[in-house]
Amino acid sequence: MAAPQAITQTIEVGGKTLTIETGKLAKQADGAVVTSLGDTVVLSTAVTDKSAKDGQHFFPLTVDYRERFSAGGVFPGGFFKREARPSDKETLTSRLIDRTIRPLFPDGFRNEVQVLNYVLAADAEMDADVIAGIGSSAALSLSGSPFDGPTAHVRVGRVDGEFVLFPTQAQRAESDVDLIVAGKADAIAMVEGEMDEISEDDMVAALEFGFEAIKTIVAGIQEFVAQRDERDGAPEPLEYETVAADADLVDKVYGMIQSEVDAHLRKDYDKASFYGGVREIRDGLIDKLFPISGETEDGKDVRPSATDDGHSVDDVKEAFKAAESRVMREMILNDGRRLDGRKTDEIRDIWTEVDVLPKVHGSAVFTRGETQALVMVTLGTGRDVQAVDQLFDQTDKRFYLHYNFPPFSVGETRFLRGPSRREIGHGMLAERALAKLMPGEEEFPYTVRIISDVLESNGSSSMATVCGGSMALMAAGVPVEKPVAGIAMGLIAEGDKVAVLSDILGTEDHLGDMDFKLCGTRDGITACQMDIKIDGLQMSTMREALEQAKKGREHILDKMAETLAEPREDISPSAPRLIQVVIDQDFIGAIIGPGGKIIKGIQADTGASINIDEKDGKGYVTVAAPDMDAAYAAVDIIRGIVTQPEVGEKYTGTVKNLLPFGAILEIMPGKEAMLHVSEMAHGYVNSPEDVTQVGDKLEVQLIEIRDGGKLRVSRKPFLPEPTEEEKEAMQKRREERDSNGGGGGRGRGRGRRRD
Repeated sequence: MAAPQAITQTIEVGGKTLTIETGKLAKQADGAVVTSLGDTVVLSTAVTDKSAKDGQHFFPLTVDYRERFSAGGVFPGGFFKREARPSDKETLTSRLIDRTIRPLFPDGFRNEVQVLNYVLAADAEMDADVIAGIGSSAALSLSGSPFDGPTAHVRVGRVDGEFVLFPTQAQRAESDVDLIVAGKADAIAMVEGEMDEISEDDMVAALEFGFEAIKTIVAGIQEFVAQRDERDGAPEPLEYETVAADADLVDKVYGMIQSEVDAHLRKDYDKASFYGGVREIRDGLIDKLFPISGETEDGKDVRPSATDDGHSVDDVKEAFKAAESRVMREMILNDGRRLDGRKTDEIRDIWTEVDVLPKVHGSAVFTRGETQALVMVTLGTGRDVQAVDQLFDQTDKRFYLHYNFPPFSVGETRFLRGPSRREIGHGMLAERALAKLMPGEEEFPYTVRIISDVLESNGSSSMATVCGGSMALMAAGVPVEKPVAGIAMGLIAEGDKVAVLSDILGTEDHLGDMDFKLCGTRDGITACQMDIKIDGLQMSTMREALEQAKKGREHILDKMAETLAEPREDISPSAPRLIQVVIDQDFIGAIIGPGGKIIKGIQADTGASINIDEKDGKGYVTVAAPDMDAAYAAVDIIRGIVTQPEVGEKYTGTVKNLLPFGAILEIMPGKEAMLHVSEMAHGYVNSPEDVTQVGDKLEVQLIEIRDGGKLRVSRKPFLPEPTEEEKEAMQKRREERDSNGGGGGRGRGRGRRRD
């Protein structure tokens, strides 16, 4: 049986060749695509259930991305040699794809959709995340699912001032922009990335550059689908039902509740009373449309099952949500007034505090309106790094941030399990925002962990984590270059009316058209994340949002500076003291010693902990100790080991052993020298024991380094010159020894023995 003939589309974009193929692999999936860029190959599949489950109240879309180590010709690290739970990288990539495609299904669509991506081959220089995004879109476009695509994901870098599409790993290391942009042919839908304090104009330029490539790739996918339809025929369109609110019912409900909801929106705001009031209005509407006609035996109200025009209670509830959203959006667009009474560019009240916890190396509380984050910093050694074992990255992390969103922060209950995808995503956004300003390892050799616990949430909790994290780092004495703040921007757009909102509430996020999180310093943007729910967002609106975000970011930085404006000069007293020494890698073995003897001895003698890393041809020795005295003591020993003795230099040596012909001295840690009897004194020495004992400290000078590194020292430069009488006596003793055949107290030849 011959292999089936695949349909292949080649897309030339950004100086690179992207290939998508279908018809050969995974043919029982609704859509299956193999996408290649360089030597990185990803299989993407899409399957849609033909009907929705009864009682399904949300859109059950699942997107998963998995990296198989076999794709790179390697084995997984650790004891178990099978890929287990998804890594953070896999989770983040799944979110990137999900956030792009989810809004492109019909409102109220409830059929289950599953999109799976497997990395089949991995070019170490070309990450697979954006390739999987392209493949997912192509698979959905082939599947017959009601997907309003296609979409494309691209990565944008900037090297030496020039934008680069799909940069290699080497180019990403040199780039000051690492931005993933996703969208359709007519609009950007999703943005996420990190930057080195770039300007708002540069941000827009990067988006425009990426958008041009997106249009090219989308056109290629459309041609690809057309090829399949021409050869194999298009799949039958999926028949489905939606639970979206009926437009006529929404209009009817809007007319019934508009004035009451508008009045409620203009009351003094707090989250609990706002949602409580909305529920009361909704329940009143239900009572009007479904009047109580009696009571059951168990005390439940008896109501009609439907309105006169055939709508159920659930239908009315859905219509109420849409009508409430319309009232809120009209108030913002027409009056410039928001739910909590702010203007569109106003920031909620902020209060901050540092050093809120004892023993913790650095802590801060950042509160903005009803959103609050308690952030803690822990300083550790190289042994505390986060090990990374991934297909495209094996670099251990010296700085990492963990974001937690407990249920009490929104007044709810739920089981506590592992971190959710949302928690991992928000934590990574905050980590990227702060990482750009962290000191280098040579300046600050600590491993740094940040934990952010969201204690209250009403929008922008990830941005509160950025602000609180920056303050906690400064409180811990981490020498960050500058403080960083974050702000979440929103958008309400209806026709020609557009309102850009600063520091959005949770409700504004849910009912609005954009969630645009921007982080940075006074000098530029360090990280961003954007999800757009509408088509055709103009770049002029994007520029307005960026400029408004900059003003908001500067206001927040001012508020943070009122509590703590810059890093403390010293780290917390409870943090370990770390000193890093950079050495030639050839000396690593000397510090460790045979069987670890030397390094264990240093640790035992000083109480310090020593960690050695080798990279870039150098050895990085990190000394951690409970106090600086212990740290410096260990460093002095290490420096002694790696310092090369020089002829003519003076040393204080400790006598380690006595031999018939001299003494062995340790003149530096791990370095021993021979003090021959002839160099112990100006005159004749019958036995080394006559001059010194084991444990004595002697001032000596290095007089010779022999082949093989053997060292010879002398005491003579530190002894007074003999008098004339002493010289005559020494000469007389030499003559007597010569007349006796050279035999002295040390025996034949022993006075002339050389080590």
